[in-house]
This record gives sequence, C-alpha cells and structure tokens, in this order.
Amino acid sequence: MKAYIIPLIAFLLAIGNSTMAQNLSDKSNSLHLDFSGEGLPNSHSLPTITWISPTLEYSSSVETKVHIKARISSSKIIDQIKLNIGDDQSGEVLSSKLIEIEPHQKEVNIDQSIWLPNGAVFLELEVIDHHRATVSAQRKMTIGEGALKNMISMNRKDYALIFATDRYDHWGDLVNPIDDGHAMAKILRERYGFEVEIIENAPVDQVWSVLRSYNERNFNPQDQLLIFFAGHGQYDETFGEGYVVASNSLKNDVAKTTYISHNRLRGVIDNIPSEHILLAMDVCFGGTLDPVLARSRGLQSYTVSVSDMLIRKFDKRTRKYLTSGGKEYVSDGIPGSHSPFMSKLLHSLGTLGGEDRVLTMSEIKSNMENLSQVPRFGSFGSDEKLSDFVFIAK
Repeated sequence: MKAYIIPLIAFLLAIGNSTMAQNLSDKSNSLHLDFSGEGLPNSHSLPTITWISPTLEYSSSVETKVHIKARISSSKIIDQIKLNIGDDQSGEVLSSKLIEIEPHQKEVNIDQSIWLPNGAVFLELEVIDHHRATVSAQRKMTIGEGALKNMISMNRKDYALIFATDRYDHWGDLVNPIDDGHAMAKILRERYGFEVEIIENAPVDQVWSVLRSYNERNFNPQDQLLIFFAGHGQYDETFGEGYVVASNSLKNDVAKTTYISHNRLRGVIDNIPSEHILLAMDVCFGGTLDPVLARSRGLQSYTVSVSDMLIRKFDKRTRKYLTSGGKEYVSDGIPGSHSPFMSKLLHSLGTLGGEDRVLTMSEIKSNMENLSQVPRFGSFGSDEKLSDFVFIAK
C-alpha cells in the first residue's frame, strides 16, 4: 500500500484542478477508489452524476410518489448503477435498486418514478465504472404533508443582514439610512422572529468580507435570508451598470473599483447556501440590479391553505429582489422621518400579513403601488418559478 502514497497525493491534487472538482466538492457527492485492481484511474475518467430532478439538494413533496431524473456520464464503461433509498436521520439504507444498463454503455439517462416512505429520506445514485471507481451523489427530501409541516414549523430560521450607510468620506451624508435600518431590524426581530445583523457605514472591503462570511455559513433547507442595503447608489452609463456606494467609495472613481457593483453583488448573493434569499435595496438606481428593468412579472398569488402555500414556497429556490426605484434617483426623505420606500415597507411589515399571519411579496407590492417612485420587484440568479420570500408573523 505504501507504493500508492505519492501517486495518491498527486492524484488528489489533480482532482482539485480538474473539471471534477465541482462534482467532488459538493457535500452530497463522494468518491471511493478500489486499489485492488489495475491501479489508480485518471481523474478525468471518473464518472459524473448530474441530478436533474430533484433540482435542489434539499427538497420536499407531499406525495410519496416522486419523479427522478439524472444523467450519468463516463469515459469508461459503466459496470453498475444503483439507487439507494435511506433514512436521513439514521443514515440506514432502506432499499436499493439496480438501474438497467446496456453492455458497454458510457452514457445513461435515468427517468423514472419511485415510491418513498414518509419522513426525512435520502436518494443516492451510486455509479461503478470498469476500473471499480465508485462515485455517488445524494438528494435529500422530506416526504408527506405531516412531516413537511413539522419541519417548516420546527426546523427553520429567518435571518436578516442589513447594510446601512449615512456617513461618507467622499459623498454627501444622508439623514435616514441608519434609522431606517434599525427600524426594520426592530420589527423583523419582534414581530417575525428574525435573527438580525446590522452593519453601519461599512467600507467596501467590509461589505465583501461580511458577504463572504454568509457564503461560508450553513443554512437549513427552509431558512430564509433577507439582505438589505440603504444608502447612496450610482449608475455608470459607460459601463452600463449600477453600483452601491460604500462609505469610502471615491467620488471620481472612473474604474469603479471602490464601489459595490450590482453584477458582482448578484453573483455573490446567489452563491450564498441559503435556498431562500430576498435582496432589498433602498438606494438610487437600485432597479438596475436587473439587467433588463421591465421584464419582471408579478409574483404568484395563492388560493390554497396557508400550510400548503408555505409548503409550495419553501420547496422552490428563491432569489428575489425589491428596490426603491429603477434607473433613477430616489428620495432619502426628511430628517426625523423614514424614506418613502422604507415608510411603505415598514407599514407592510406592520400588517403582519393579515388574518393568515403570512406576508407575501405580492402583498408588499400591492402596498407600495401608490408611491410616486414605483419600486421594482423581480428575480435574479438561480430563482425558480413559483418561489417567493415570505414573512411569517409570530
């Protein structure tokens, strides 16, 4: 076995630099190598597993019959594909099924329906190639309406990250962002149970550092994250891009290296491992977060029960945005009062969603329609249709 130490290190380093790195870094995927055969396989020859459905690593279904789709690809002949169904709590495999494949096959598409037990389960595809290298990939699901309702009520948390800036080194100071941020934090904590972090007057490096820390966090499948920016914004006609102005952004920064670009902001926030994210911005030109301002559709409304509505919403990946305006300057308001946008947002939050105690983005949109500067609602990144961000009153 000692003879394999140096080649194994080299092999693992090769994996880190290969196209397989993304597949192997996913916490639901794993790799196993059998050294009893012909030796170490080339890293580029390992099979790859691409889940098509379920799309999310964590998802749910009120039905026990679930449709799965996946694509298996290998440069070597595939010897075996096995589907394991297990109990996610204990890790025990409850049943296994061999997927039928043709001799000498290197590409396999899986498309079939299976029955799953109620509760928290995992689906695992395990692929063994001709060199006995085994690659596996999992999807975890909560099955059954009762199990999902329990998970929604017990195993979820709402978070808010608020960036508020009213003091600037090179721009004119503002009067309301800090007060607006604290007012929003208060109602989110007291009425909706959010865990809130407020970042005041942050320079550009601190903004990216804090966002990086959220990219490194672990979130439960039904957790929600609200990210809010209040302060100056700018739009550069030459670059065709909008920016959030940090406390140390230079007034005449032609390259915009001291600003927070909307393009980078979208990508960094989309990468945060929370399935449900709302980005809200009370800044000038905030609507230019969306490269095409006028294409966002109205959000979905529901006529089903509150419980079923929440099940549907938490089953979809959410990337929504709400900004105080489009490609325009917006009012900061007068001293001692909130900005017009924040006043309406706080009023919406204060309704607690009415009788069902659930405030949806559709309801917030309706409450803001009479503002002179019409807020923008839309989606970004990996948002899925029918998803929504909801505020559930305590």
